[in-house]
Amino acid sequence: MSKLELYFRLVRLDKPIGTVLLLWPTLAALWLASGGVPDWKLLLIFSLGTFLMRSAGCAVNDYADQDFDKHVKRTAERPITSGRVSGKEALAIAAGLSLLAFLLIQPLNILVKQLSVAALVIAATYPYFKRFFAIPQAYLGIAFGFGMPMAFAAVQGTVPPVAWLLLAGNVFWAVAYDTEYAMVDRDDDLKIGIKTSAITFGRFDVAAIMLCYGVHLAILLAVGWHFGLGLPFVLGLAIAAGCAIYHYVLIRGRERAPCFAAFRHNNYLGAAVFAGIALDYALR
Repeated sequence: MSKLELYFRLVRLDKPIGTVLLLWPTLAALWLASGGVPDWKLLLIFSLGTFLMRSAGCAVNDYADQDFDKHVKRTAERPITSGRVSGKEALAIAAGLSLLAFLLIQPLNILVKQLSVAALVIAATYPYFKRFFAIPQAYLGIAFGFGMPMAFAAVQGTVPPVAWLLLAGNVFWAVAYDTEYAMVDRDDDLKIGIKTSAITFGRFDVAAIMLCYGVHLAILLAVGWHFGLGLPFVLGLAIAAGCAIYHYVLIRGRERAPCFAAFRHNNYLGAAVFAGIALDYALR
């Protein structure tokens, strides 16, 4: 493998699922903040920024977890863990991508820039929460959803309470899908001693996931009511609820492959929510 190919793997260009799980809630927030008519420049900035920050976060995560990843079947051959990319290279790539993301938001207001600093700190510190925090997936939800208050700040110049409610909903969604992801590695994680929600929830893992999906959708319903959204939005939520039920079918046996499939399927859940919001505004 060439160095360029290794760098692509380091930032997960071969696995875009993480990017879309950040992108759908960010786009939803842009649509809500702008009344369904977001500026195309903001769409471009937030879409590219989401990609850059997710990529930077992957590099930081692999740097932080390099001593753990070699003990996990799924991650043993990652570029840093396998010794083909150095820790310094990974940090340099993360810094470069973060700088590009910060340059992207220079045309935006000061509040967006201030929030971007908080977003960077959260993304950089997330990998270390697995050392001591029982449900690090909740912190991941904040990192993955921080584009939502930033979107409101970019459009409205302020972050209203409903934007923070959206972020709270995203935390529950992240706990749901990342617990499914953590169920894939639970046996390895128990051996090496890191903390995940799959371990913390124990035999109640499936119930906890479904509860988190339920709270996430309930918060979205409340947000939709706040913005006066109607039938298209409710239909999008109904499809998202159907996705969650399908995930239950996949994860109830707690087998690795179906749990990973459920995690990846969250792309469709997020897309359904966004499509409902976009269609609702488009039909007005």
